Amino acid sequence: MLENYKIILWDFDGVIMDSMPIRSNGFRMVLKGYPESQVNELMDFHRSNGGLSRYVKFRYFFEKIRNESISDEEVQELASSFSQIMLASLINRDLLIQDSVSFIESNWSKYEMHIVSGSDSKELNQICDDLDLSRFFKSIFGSPTPKIQLVESIIKHNNYSKNQIALIGDSINDYEAATTNGIDFIGYNNEDLMALHDKYISRFAK
Repeated sequence: MLENYKIILWDFDGVIMDSMPIRSNGFRMVLKGYPESQVNELMDFHRSNGGLSRYVKFRYFFEKIRNESISDEEVQELASSFSQIMLASLINRDLLIQDSVSFIESNWSKYEMHIVSGSDSKELNQICDDLDLSRFFKSIFGSPTPKIQLVESIIKHNNYSKNQIALIGDSINDYEAATTNGIDFIGYNNEDLMALHDKYISRFAK
C-alpha cells in the first residue's frame, strides 16, 4: 500500500508510541482536585479524540464539562504541569510500538517522513531526540498548532504534490486532518477506523 507514496506523515501517540494510557493518567494527575465524575467525562473525550491537543482538552474540561471560563494563561499552566509528567514517563523505549518503529527504521531513506502530532511540539521533539528517533524524520511538529494546520503547512513549505502523501493515524482527528487537506489517510492501531475508511494497515511489512 505504501509503495504508492513518496511522503508519509505520521501521528505519534498510538502509532509510534503506546502512550495513551500514560497520557490518560497525566490528565488525572493534573486534575486530581476535581470531581472524579467530571474527570471521567474528560477521559471519554480524550479517548475519542486522540489527535487533539492537551490545550483543547483542558479547555474542553473547564468550558464544556464544568461550564467555567478559563484563560489562556491558566491553560498553559495546566499544559506545563502535564508536560513535566509526560517527560518523566515517556522517555522509555519500551513504550515504542515495535511494528511501526521497525518499519520506520528500515524504510526512512525510501520516503520523506514527518511527524504531525497533537502532543506538545517541544515535548515531542525532546522525546524523539532522547529515544534517537529524530534522525528518521524531516520534521517533527505538534501542538499548540492544530493538526489540520500542521499538515497544510508541511505541504506548502515543501511544495509537495498531494497525491504523493499519506497520513498514518489512529484517530478520527487524523482522518479529518488528512481529508481536509486533500491527502490520503491510512488507519492504524484502531480497527474502528476500518468502518470509516478503506485504507488500513493491520501490520507493517518489513
